Amino acid sequence: MTAPLDLMAAEPRLQHANAGAARNWQLLGTVSKYLLLIFFGAFFVLPWFWMISTSLKNAEELAVYPIIWIPDPIRWDNYLEAFRRAEFARFLGNTMLVAFPSVLGAVASNALVAYGFARIRWPGRDLFFGMLLATLILPGFVTFIPLYLIFKELNWINTYLPLVVPTFFGNPFFVFLLRQFFMSLPEELADAARVDGASELRIFSQIILPLSRPALAVVALFQFIASWNDYFGPLIYINDKALYTISLGIANMRASYGFSNFAWIMAATCMSVLPIILLFFFAQRTFIEGIALSGLKG
Repeated sequence: MTAPLDLMAAEPRLQHANAGAARNWQLLGTVSKYLLLIFFGAFFVLPWFWMISTSLKNAEELAVYPIIWIPDPIRWDNYLEAFRRAEFARFLGNTMLVAFPSVLGAVASNALVAYGFARIRWPGRDLFFGMLLATLILPGFVTFIPLYLIFKELNWINTYLPLVVPTFFGNPFFVFLLRQFFMSLPEELADAARVDGASELRIFSQIILPLSRPALAVVALFQFIASWNDYFGPLIYINDKALYTISLGIANMRASYGFSNFAWIMAATCMSVLPIILLFFFAQRTFIEGIALSGLKG
């Protein structure tokens, strides 16, 4: 009788040991995962650190090899010089004149088109939606020359109209994203409104749009980043330096000042990236929610 009793007494200790080993392996796996993420994350952080470090250097430290990572002294006045001598404030204002109307146009036009494809039944709807998605495979450079000729005939060259007006005519990717989100909303809400006599425009504006803020925020953020970082568009359509946007202005700074004042260029680059970082930081919860609910999650 002693042996069975000993086995019964040892069984809880064995289970406890197995549980402890499982927790240790789980802890080891978690630590390894975070160490791996930190290792690869360092490759993304390193260029940012170099850019910020360079923006705080004086002219002598720029050409030193090996690279000086911590400037001495730290030249905060490089940011003031970028505003004063490099006309960064003007470039910033010009970019806002393009970015904000573009966001408004993208949100308004794509939401309306997506609602028509998602919630209104009409002949050939799916066929036209397929044709719309097919335009995603068409490179933008293919349509560049015809668009340029059209804008030239309209006397829009050297204005912001070629950069802003096309956003009011829809974007296939944004239409797809919003359509997927609209289709996930309960049909009963719109049906109840129709029974009460509401028009489609009223349903769209008072029911669908308030429920679609996460998806609309995604569209707004994508369009803002695209307009803020756009270099090719301003390069082609803008000729007057007084109308340069940030991306074109920074490129002009490099041509004007060269390597001797490279710290000013890096300071302007840091300031140009800061609004996007702040916008994503404050809107990341809404942004991630919109991505998850619109059918784009992996």
